Amino acid sequence: MKKYRILNLYACLGGNRYKWDEVSDNIEVIAVELDTELAKLYQERFPNDTVIVADAHQYLLDHYKEFDFIWSSPPCPTHSRARFARRNTTESTYPDMKLYQEIIFLDKWFDGKYVVENVIPYYEPLIPAKKRGRHLYWTNFNLPNNLNERKSSIMEGKDEVSKWCAFHEFDFYQYKGNQRTDKIARNLVDYEAGRTILETAMEIERQTNTKQVSLFDALT
Repeated sequence: MKKYRILNLYACLGGNRYKWDEVSDNIEVIAVELDTELAKLYQERFPNDTVIVADAHQYLLDHYKEFDFIWSSPPCPTHSRARFARRNTTESTYPDMKLYQEIIFLDKWFDGKYVVENVIPYYEPLIPAKKRGRHLYWTNFNLPNNLNERKSSIMEGKDEVSKWCAFHEFDFYQYKGNQRTDKIARNLVDYEAGRTILETAMEIERQTNTKQVSLFDALT
């Protein structure tokens, strides 16, 4: 049976990907991450995935035709409400429009199912999205109202990273790179939401293929 090929862009430590094997044992995941330390840890966490250290934005443009499902989580800091709230103490910067480039590109060029995930921004989103929990999702398929996302209590303060370790079932203290560990932990998608979204996409595709086969049988 042909593998269901998934492209996991800006893969980080695979928060969204953690429970995908429970959805199907017939998936092939290609993960793209620019931070070499994150890429190494992701590979250790998911040894059966192919991990590529590269610019995810460019990789999408070059390879989108090779996949059935694409998940993209572009960097969120320039869009976040938290950054805007600290605008008097942080450097001013333009919102990174790669987010919207990828949404438009996938919507018009990609034939499979896609998800682009990001934070709720400090401005009105330029393209309407589906709000679920603390995140916005741009997709070309309907999402359930309930993503089974677990409620995370406020984790800032003492032992914040330890709390995130327990929540995401990953030891963030392994990370020895240049990014802030607490920032990485906060930005991971809840694995239950990741599982529900992939499950929804694959079920829609399965139903579509079943209907197509039934129609073909009727015609013959």
